[in-house]
Amino acid sequence: MSANVLTLYKKLTRYPAGHWLFTRAVCFKAPYFASIRPRFESLEPGRCSATMPHRRAITNHLGTVHAIAMCNLAELTGGVMTDVSIPNSMRWIPVGMSVEYLKKAVGTMRAVATPGAAIVESESGYDLPVNVEVTNPAGEPVFRATIAMRVSPKPKRD
Repeated sequence: MSANVLTLYKKLTRYPAGHWLFTRAVCFKAPYFASIRPRFESLEPGRCSATMPHRRAITNHLGTVHAIAMCNLAELTGGVMTDVSIPNSMRWIPVGMSVEYLKKAVGTMRAVATPGAAIVESESGYDLPVNVEVTNPAGEPVFRATIAMRVSPKPKRD
């Protein structure tokens, strides 16, 4: 699947509305992520970035972006980055996340996901840490997450 996602990204983003269309395709496959109205900016093996607009639906009682909305953005970018980075013989699923809230989050948030360790092909599963940093419009970090992605071989089909 990873090659298909990256191929789709490269094909669609050649066009003016391509990033929007790619984002819609990802949110069609995983509908819950549409709730934060993400927009993918870049995608390549080992790196994914996306933004999320600050709007009332994701605002907490303090008037800032809700912590769970940032967790959703982190999981989205971390998952898509993992998907296009692992070998085609492998699959992944998030099994945990640790987060740090660094500063009040106001404005459009930008997340960048990168692997925290080498990505390898393996006959047994392993946990891959994925680092995600979310920044505000001034480029200041407001949130950091480390997502534990369980990477394992795809089942053999008979």
